[in-house]
Amino acid sequence: MTEEQGIHATAIVSPAAELHASVTVGAYAIIGPDVEIDEGSSVGSHAVIKGPTRIGRNNRIYPHASVGDDPQDKKYAGETTRLEIGDDNIIREFCTINRGTTQDEAVTRIGNDNLLMAYAHVAHDCRLGDHIVFANNTTLAGHVHIDDWVICSGFVAIHQFCHIGAHSFIGAYAGISRDVPPYMMVFGVPPQPRGINAEGLKRRGYTPEQIRNIKEASRILYRSGLRLAEARERLIELAQDQAELQVLVEFLEDSSRGILR
Repeated sequence: MTEEQGIHATAIVSPAAELHASVTVGAYAIIGPDVEIDEGSSVGSHAVIKGPTRIGRNNRIYPHASVGDDPQDKKYAGETTRLEIGDDNIIREFCTINRGTTQDEAVTRIGNDNLLMAYAHVAHDCRLGDHIVFANNTTLAGHVHIDDWVICSGFVAIHQFCHIGAHSFIGAYAGISRDVPPYMMVFGVPPQPRGINAEGLKRRGYTPEQIRNIKEASRILYRSGLRLAEARERLIELAQDQAELQVLVEFLEDSSRGILR
């Protein structure tokens, strides 16, 4: 590796790392063995990347980020685990992303086109989909699953094993200890469901009719007085003609921690 390839003279890059020739690495960054970084990606000054970690194309890792270090789990005893990051992600200053553990599938996964703002933390064994936004200081405990298009405001904290459904929006300072269904907006301390993320759905091309259907599903789930099992049965019926509700039905069937309700 040479400075001509975009690697600063003060950076430390292991000979056992594999970087595409187009990758740039800033001053004093450290990249360890078993790290793969694909074309078009950049690593900022003082960032540290530890393997086994695979990073896809066109990712921007900002200064002082810690990517792929050991899981913060007292049960971890040095087993080989990994981190996988897709394409087009932005990982801002002082973010921390840990590898997986053998108590799960031994991998932490981040999809494509996500924005993790400064000081966000993604713990071991988390699964992030695509087009997610974490504002500053969003913190995930281990084994959290975040579906596509989720937005978490500043200082959101999510309990281990929680599942956050697609297109949901979580307001600042919320401490989430139950699953959040798709499409929902959650605000407050303690957090409470406050309707659906209608504005986000408009931006993503949902039709007025689809948004009305989702709003009615939210009413059935939260304001009809039905028990959860009864509400779920009603939503199963509606989903037969309203495809946008199928993701909500499947989420409710798969929820292991119970939903925020």
